[in-house]
Amino acid sequence: MEITLVKVFAPTALAFVVGMLLTPVISKQLYGHKMWKKKAGKGIAYGGGKTPIFDQLHKETDVNTPRLGGIVIWLSVICTILIVWLFQFIFPHSSLGKLDFLSRSQTWLPLFALLVGAVVGFIDDVLVVRGTGKHFAGGLPLSQRLLVVGATALVSAWWFYEKLDVSTITLIGHGPVELGVYFIPLFVLIALGIYASSVIDGIDGLSGGTFMFIFTAYAAIALYQDQIDLAAYCATVVGGILAFLWFNVPPARFYMTETGVMALTMSLTIVAFMTDSIAGGEGVSVLPIIGILLVLTVLSDIVQVLSKKIFKRKIFRVAPLHHHFEAIGWPGAKVTMRYWVLGFVFAAIGVLLAIAF
Repeated sequence: MEITLVKVFAPTALAFVVGMLLTPVISKQLYGHKMWKKKAGKGIAYGGGKTPIFDQLHKETDVNTPRLGGIVIWLSVICTILIVWLFQFIFPHSSLGKLDFLSRSQTWLPLFALLVGAVVGFIDDVLVVRGTGKHFAGGLPLSQRLLVVGATALVSAWWFYEKLDVSTITLIGHGPVELGVYFIPLFVLIALGIYASSVIDGIDGLSGGTFMFIFTAYAAIALYQDQIDLAAYCATVVGGILAFLWFNVPPARFYMTETGVMALTMSLTIVAFMTDSIAGGEGVSVLPIIGILLVLTVLSDIVQVLSKKIFKRKIFRVAPLHHHFEAIGWPGAKVTMRYWVLGFVFAAIGVLLAIAF
């Protein structure tokens, strides 16, 4: 048990240290190349139309704060994985040599998703900064990003279904539900839904804190399931997020943006399914609880768009929900802190349910 806990928590601390060491270099490059929007605001919302309230709220920070801060997270994870992998050759007879958690059965797939999201998100962020997209904000079209998420999820779902012989999900208190080949489209839909929640990246510290609690919860669930490598992977992601948060709390030195949030959401999908029926758990069923803030973010967007289309009126002053709170006068830090409180509470509830059932 002692070496197990060390294997899980040591990479967390290492990823944090690595992130803290990398950040000054990354930050210098981001500021040196002026990697921020040239014009504040969204310009065009997902549901169509302009976003005057949001643009007013973010008219100063959008054009002075660099994007691409998510590099700190995934680069910390990659460096940590390489370091602990090398330890087994440098210190073969010590505890350090037993820290490697890069395994085909547990970590290859979530790491693959993380890297795909990081690269595509990086491209999107660079295009946003260069302003070469359809609208002034630039960036890859949403349809192209959804295509990448869907394609990656499709490959992952096929791997689960064909290679790992997984065709069920486990419902809390009910047990496994056989889906057959329909497991694959469900996997893709869940991946797209999780990625849709990436719009939570909109206030200093908000997305980082939200994903920190989510990955911490899944580290605990994986540890309980004796998936030690997966638990160590999730804990390493947490370490990278903590390093990012050190510099992202108000006032943020940089924003996570697509290269970070796309990597995290795509990897989270794999982690949720890795802790489900394949491990005798309920990783997918507890996701809406552990990730309640992501669910509320997506729902608020959907409700806002439908209300505007059908009833010609808005439910929220601004969508998603966290910007509504900003619009009614809550300081950004207040929104972030209250989201963090809720994130911790629901992550704890989700872990308890996963363990109890």
